[in-house]
Amino acid sequence: MAIIATRIDGRLIHGQVANLWTTKLDISRIMVIDDEVAQNDIEKAGLKLAVPPGVRLSVLPVAKAAANIQAGKYNSQRLMIVARKPDRFLELVEHGVALEELNVGNMSQSDETRSITRSVNVTDKDVEDFKQLHAKGVKLYHQMVPNDGAEDFMALLNKMVANLTVNPLCGLPNFG
Repeated sequence: MAIIATRIDGRLIHGQVANLWTTKLDISRIMVIDDEVAQNDIEKAGLKLAVPPGVRLSVLPVAKAAANIQAGKYNSQRLMIVARKPDRFLELVEHGVALEELNVGNMSQSDETRSITRSVNVTDKDVEDFKQLHAKGVKLYHQMVPNDGAEDFMALLNKMVANLTVNPLCGLPNFG
């Protein structure tokens, strides 16, 4: 299969993806899967500028990406799929695309998130999506750059859940 790497990264294409990962894995095409970004000409133009020379770019809604992958359109290429959130990959799997593993790279912090690592912050929905991906046999790991060691993401997630204490007075979300 043409899928060499999959990565969640809230920044989509930036230095780590554009330079480090594409070089290390000899990627020939980066595919961004996101229904909203695929409809936003300004975001697509910015992504085109971030792609390194010699690497092709596809910015597609998830269903179209799944159809293209299943039709074998990228079989002769070395494909890296990038999305901002786990729900995009869950949808890709639900459309029949087999994913062996998923690198959880960077997810930004907000008022609705809790930290897993310094660079990975999740909402309740993200946690559920990760659990579903894991249940579907997708190996989840965390690795920021190629020279870092890969960490078992479900172990990191479970540790965060185990350490979370819910205080009904302050309304912390229950990740369980």
